[in-house]
Order: sequence, then C-alpha cells, then structure tokens
Amino acid sequence: MRGFPVALAALALTFGLTACTSQVGGQANPSSTTSVSTAPESNTAGSNPFVGLDSCVLLDQALAGRGFPQAEPTVARSKESCRATKAATVDTPGADVALSLQAGQNYRDNVSNPSQASEGKVNGRPAVEEREPQHSSGQCGVWLEVKPNSRALVLLSASTDTGSACTQTEEIAAKVEPLLPKN
Repeated sequence: MRGFPVALAALALTFGLTACTSQVGGQANPSSTTSVSTAPESNTAGSNPFVGLDSCVLLDQALAGRGFPQAEPTVARSKESCRATKAATVDTPGADVALSLQAGQNYRDNVSNPSQASEGKVNGRPAVEEREPQHSSGQCGVWLEVKPNSRALVLLSASTDTGSACTQTEEIAAKVEPLLPKN
C-alpha cells in the first residue's frame, strides 16, 4: 500500500476512460501538438476551460459513496491535481485515485504504454484508456478530451488486478465527465 502514493504521483506527472472502441495500435497516436509535457499556456478563460473549477471538489463529487476520504491537492501540480486514498481493509482493496485538469494538453498525448491503450468515449466524450500506464498491475488511467486542446486525467492505482482497477477507473471517469466543461 505504501507504493500507491508514489506510483500515483508518477502517473500524475506523466499523464485517464471507458467503453473503448479501438486499440491505439502499439504506438501513441500523434496529435496536432507536441507530446512534450509542459505547463499550460496561460490561465485565461479562452485557453483554459478549467478556470473556476477545483479538481478536489470534482474528485470528491465523483467518489461520493465509495468510502474515500476528502480529496487533497497532489504534491506535484497541486493547482490542477487532487487525489484521494482509501486504505485496504480485510473486506476491501485499497485504492489511490487522482484527477488532474490540464489546460493546453491533448488527451492523446503522453501515452506511456501504447500497447495497452485504447480509444473510445466516456458518456460520448472522446477519451483514451491506458491499462498499466507505469507497467504495473493494478493501474489504469483515463484521459478525457476537454476542448479546446485540454484534458482531464483520471488515474487509479489499486491493490487489485488491472481489470478491476480499470473497471473502477471507468466508473469514476463516467462520474467526472458530466462535471467537466462541455466540448
């Protein structure tokens, strides 16, 4: 369980989906922007669709009723990313979930394990799901498109198998999606 925060922090630094329809074919599909992770271009309302949104509030809403404590800002990218950690018990596996709202980054960028990535939609919104983004069992991420050229990442690391982790991530992403700005 101690590795969850470290693994999730690594995920949040590099990189979120449900109902995948096609595989990303062994390599990341290029977008019209460079795949280099950079800071958002600016925080004006025109270029940042997340102005006025709080990732911790959104994550708390998406996790309501799932037994997670209140979300907290992450150490890295604290202005755009939050996380919540549920400790494992005898009856339930533990999980670490993060939500990152990244202006100026395409949802197809930074897929670190392309052979395990699929494109699809979450509630009709284009997205990419990546199984084991850091090449470790129990991890899953969903990258949701938020126009113009931004994304919301839902990342989960759990003390379960990858399939179960992706099911949980898909359910959480489906709760986050309606809280995001409309495309």
